[in-house]
Amino acid sequence: MLSKERPETKVVLAEPADAAMVTSGAKQDRNADGTPVARHSAWKPHPIQGWSPDFIPKLTGDALDAGYVDRVITVAGPDAMRASHELATKEGIFVGTSGGASFTAALQIAKEAEKGTTILCMLPDTGERYLSTPLFADILPDMNDEERAIFESTSMFASLPKT
Repeated sequence: MLSKERPETKVVLAEPADAAMVTSGAKQDRNADGTPVARHSAWKPHPIQGWSPDFIPKLTGDALDAGYVDRVITVAGPDAMRASHELATKEGIFVGTSGGASFTAALQIAKEAEKGTTILCMLPDTGERYLSTPLFADILPDMNDEERAIFESTSMFASLPKT
């Protein structure tokens, strides 16, 4: 277990503000095999694709019950979309709304953390599947002058054969 090796480690779970099942305090009813009996009472549709089906997964429930989660942060859909968009346009990190939501939660932790704190935020996602959604609706398929100038300033551009 991570806490044995690094007792200072804190596990933070993030969930959609519009479907705050964990922070609602309502338990997920389960069948004997661990599957959900029905939709969680606090679930409702939300724009963070890839996050929170309409139930609390058994693994998540088990981790919560065992006390492995130190904190839960809720993230609003518009904040998740803004962070995803900014990661793509400012950092070249192409993720969907769930990645933007995770990053939003990590930024909140960073604002509160002591100097020198290490924060790990995993973004196992790609924005590729969201190109036809409102998430990237205002991004043109071709580079604009500013984007082209940035690309041409990189070592990747310098290594391309000149024609």
